[in-house]
Amino acid sequence: MSLIKSISGFRGTIGGRPNDNLTPIDIVKFASAYGTWLIRKSAGKKKVIVGRDGRMSGLMVEALVEQSLLALGIDVIHLGLSTTPTVEMAVEFEGADGGIILTASHNPKEWNALKLLNEKGEFVSGEEGKTILALAEQEDFIYAPVDAMGELIGDDNSLSKHIQAILDHPLVDIYAIKKANFKVVVDAINSSGAFTVPALLKAIGVEDIVVLNAAMTGDFAHNPEPLKEHLTELCTTVVHEKAHLGIAVDPDVDRLCFVSEDGNLFGEEYTLVAVADYILQYTKGATVSNLSSTRALRDVTEKYGCSYFASAVGEVNVVTKMKAEKAVIGGEGNGGIIVPDLHYGRDALIGIALFLSHLAKAGTTCSNLRASYPAYFMSKKKMDLNAQLELSTIFEQLKKEFAAFPMNDVDGLKIDFENEWVHLRSSNTEPIMRIYTEAKTQEAADELADKIIQLILNIQ
Repeated sequence: MSLIKSISGFRGTIGGRPNDNLTPIDIVKFASAYGTWLIRKSAGKKKVIVGRDGRMSGLMVEALVEQSLLALGIDVIHLGLSTTPTVEMAVEFEGADGGIILTASHNPKEWNALKLLNEKGEFVSGEEGKTILALAEQEDFIYAPVDAMGELIGDDNSLSKHIQAILDHPLVDIYAIKKANFKVVVDAINSSGAFTVPALLKAIGVEDIVVLNAAMTGDFAHNPEPLKEHLTELCTTVVHEKAHLGIAVDPDVDRLCFVSEDGNLFGEEYTLVAVADYILQYTKGATVSNLSSTRALRDVTEKYGCSYFASAVGEVNVVTKMKAEKAVIGGEGNGGIIVPDLHYGRDALIGIALFLSHLAKAGTTCSNLRASYPAYFMSKKKMDLNAQLELSTIFEQLKKEFAAFPMNDVDGLKIDFENEWVHLRSSNTEPIMRIYTEAKTQEAADELADKIIQLILNIQ
């Protein structure tokens, strides 16, 4: 069974049986539930933005989603091949009632998903998601008569509007970027990054661009999650081409990581750290990341006399916390950058523009910039949950064991030690507990994780 129904959307593998995988029947049902939710929210004609990443099933899923919405009497603005942040911004640009992004993000090619947006171009809330889930389960839809069907409207300008909004951002310094004369290698992972990232780079003054995996077939050249073990070609090419840096994005261009000129990864966790460092130089304010993200963001934030806040894991939770604290920058340690004065969504394109502005104005190399930040190392482990042992019991025992240290239980349990931390949380999709640790060395991070696992195993 590879169909996951969550409050933020619907994700699954293509093919198989209905209600076990993401089949045409499931796609129509989920799109109809979302459209019905929009119709019941308020009176009047509804308009929805639909865009997709480059994965192989995209055209099929797109057609089913759009036609389902049209059958409900909803107008659809068709973006076609696009990015998650572009769809999010198009909702605002067009004054739409919502949007659907067709992407399984970093998941392999056999996966796809419907990710649901509200009228602000932000992911639907938990309560809204529950309502949509209930509508889908009940199949409580009423389709429009033939003369009240929706209209399909093409849109070829959404990316150019998105890029123009980035160019207009006060901290994007096109003059400095042009003067730096950067050479950049891009791993487009056979998806939307192949046309969107080069378009952005040229707009901000980068002319020397090498694109890897540029054929938008959706048949990904490697695992699409932008992790070290998947980016060996990019690292090697950066050195071979004598480039200033490499850029990797995921298939829907909302996650971002860099490769330094020496072929070493800048580090997904440090994408947000570097962009925050740049923004805080000019705009003081709070920063936010999730509980599983690096402590380096807190260190950099406090260097500027500002406050750092942690949220529960998940983009919608980061955004909620950013709004509550009026944060000037936020995101996640997976390379997700959220710049609130552009929009409240992870956006690799604005991340690239701000990072290159920072690098150009610093007048240094990527490797030197990375070395200027506090060095932390992470360990990410998991363990099966014992059916005989409640998660609450595990957390209570650990709270007693480490009562002298600061803790946060907004999402699982995080314990902050002097130079390291551990975050434990149950998986939303598997009967496992994830155990993330961070310390000053890789050995220390691994040792802390092993220590916590042993303590849990000893709990009776």
